[in-house]
Amino acid sequence: MAGIALMVFLVCWLIVAAVLLALSPGRPQPFPDPTGKPLAGSLSEKVFTDIGGIKQGLFLRSRDTAQPVLLYLHGGIPDYFLTPKHPTGLEDLFTVAWWEQRGSGISYSPDIPPETMTLEQMIQDALEVTNYLRRRFGREKIYLMGRSGGSFIGIQAAARAPELYHAYIGVGQISDQLRSERMAYEYMLEQYREQGNRKMAARLEAAPVADGTPAAYLRWRDKAMHELGIGTMRGMHSVVAGIFLPSLTCQAYTLREKVNMWRGKAQSGVSSLWGEILATDLMQKVPALDIPAYFFGGIHDYTVSTVLAKEYFGQLQAPLKGFYVFEKSAHSPIFEEPEKAQRILREDVLRGENGLADLK
Repeated sequence: MAGIALMVFLVCWLIVAAVLLALSPGRPQPFPDPTGKPLAGSLSEKVFTDIGGIKQGLFLRSRDTAQPVLLYLHGGIPDYFLTPKHPTGLEDLFTVAWWEQRGSGISYSPDIPPETMTLEQMIQDALEVTNYLRRRFGREKIYLMGRSGGSFIGIQAAARAPELYHAYIGVGQISDQLRSERMAYEYMLEQYREQGNRKMAARLEAAPVADGTPAAYLRWRDKAMHELGIGTMRGMHSVVAGIFLPSLTCQAYTLREKVNMWRGKAQSGVSSLWGEILATDLMQKVPALDIPAYFFGGIHDYTVSTVLAKEYFGQLQAPLKGFYVFEKSAHSPIFEEPEKAQRILREDVLRGENGLADLK
C-alpha cells in the first residue's frame, strides 16, 4: 500500500510540474491587431539590463511606443503577474516599464550582496532605470508611479531628481508607516472581536503593535488584512487564491522565475526596507516636491493608511497636486478601479491638471 501511495503521489507531482511548465513559457503576450498579428507600433517585451552593478529585469508594455513613458515601482512583491486577471489599462496611455527591483521577481539572485539592499541603493537603482528608459525611448522626462513600498522609494527619487520626471503618482502612498500599522492593528482587533473570531483576536492580542511590528504580528498580518478586505484588494480575501496562484499561472515568467519570486519574498518579508520604512516619517523627510504630485487612495486601505496619506498630502508642497479617493478599493486602486484610474491619468495627470481631484 505504501508503494502504491508513493506512486500516486509521484504521478500527481509530475502532472502538476508539467502543468506549471506549460504555463511558464516566460514571454509576455503581444498586443494583437484584428488579424491576430502583433499590433504595429506596440511593445511587449521582457528585458534585462545592468542596474547598480547587477542584472535587473523589466516588463515593457505599450500599445503605442509613441506614448509617454511610465516607470512603475512595486511594493513588497512584484505585481505585474496580477495584470492578466486585473488589467490596469496603463499600456493604453503609456509605455509602461514594470521594473522588478533588486532582490525581487526576475531581478532576484542569491548572489546579490545583502549589504546592497538599502534605501540609498534602491533610490539610485530607480534613477538608473529612469535614465535607461529615457535613453531607450528618447525622452527628456518620464512619469513615475510608486505603489505601496514602491511609493516609499518613488517619492524620494522624485524629490532627488525632479528634472527627470513630468509628475509623480503615489498609489497607496506611504507616509508614517508605524502609525499606519498601529491604526491597522487597532482596527483589525476591533473587527475580529465584533465578529466573535476569538482565535484571530487572541493572536493579535498576543502581539500588540507599539514601537515596532512584532514577528508574531507579521505572521498573521496579511491573512488578517485580506480576510477583512483591507489588504491587497477589497474583494481579495485569500493571499493564496489572490496572489500566489496568479503568480504561478502568469505566462510571462519562466518556472524558475516564479520560484525565485517567492524566494525573494521569503527573504525580504513585508519589504527588504521594512525597518527603515517603519523608522521614517515621510512628512518630515520629503515635505515638498518640485513636480506635480498625484495620490491615489483606496478608502478601505489599511495596509497603508489612506487617512495618513491624506494628512501627508495636505502638508506636501508641490506646484500642482491632487488626491483621488477610490470608494471601492483597498490597497490597489489601479487594479481594483482601473477605469477610474485611467480617466484620472488621461484627463488630469497627462494634461498637468487636477480638475477631477477630491482634494487639491
